[in-house]
Amino acid sequence: MKLPSRDEAIKMMREAGCSEGVIRHCKSVTRVALRIAEKLKMRGYDLDLNLIEIGGLLHDLGRAKTHGVEHGAIGGQMARERGLPEPIARIIERHVGAGITPEEAKRLGLPDGDYIPRTLEEKVVAYADKLIEGEKEVDFEETLNRFIEELGEDHPAIERMRRLHREMMELLGETIKE
Repeated sequence: MKLPSRDEAIKMMREAGCSEGVIRHCKSVTRVALRIAEKLKMRGYDLDLNLIEIGGLLHDLGRAKTHGVEHGAIGGQMARERGLPEPIARIIERHVGAGITPEEAKRLGLPDGDYIPRTLEEKVVAYADKLIEGEKEVDFEETLNRFIEELGEDHPAIERMRRLHREMMELLGETIKE
């Protein structure tokens, strides 16, 4: 699998029309994702750090066209059009919230598909994205509360985010602040 270099990924974001703010956000997400991935590797998990780095840098490629919930699906499509490997396209389209089910995708008018992060690399990038607000690192709870304000406590995405948080904390061997 041939991945672009870090510089090529950033250039791709610029050429697609992403703002410098989006690019700085992607760099911050990548920094956190790699930190999480390094900890997971030390705990014996097998992950592709290069895939996480490039996936993190490109995860918001779709923001070149929209800042709506569909930016993940659009970004995945843009990645495929650019000939990027499928694992990168899936990281991009599965990072929104803690994923979007096929039923929700249909309701949202997204192309048919399963937008739930499945691989460890997909989960790490999706989770790292929840720990960055703009370029600033934040507690998971802060992001969760913002999603609750936007979507309501009963929205299925809220429970998916909590599950992703619990899974990552478990994998990292950390206790969850309840």
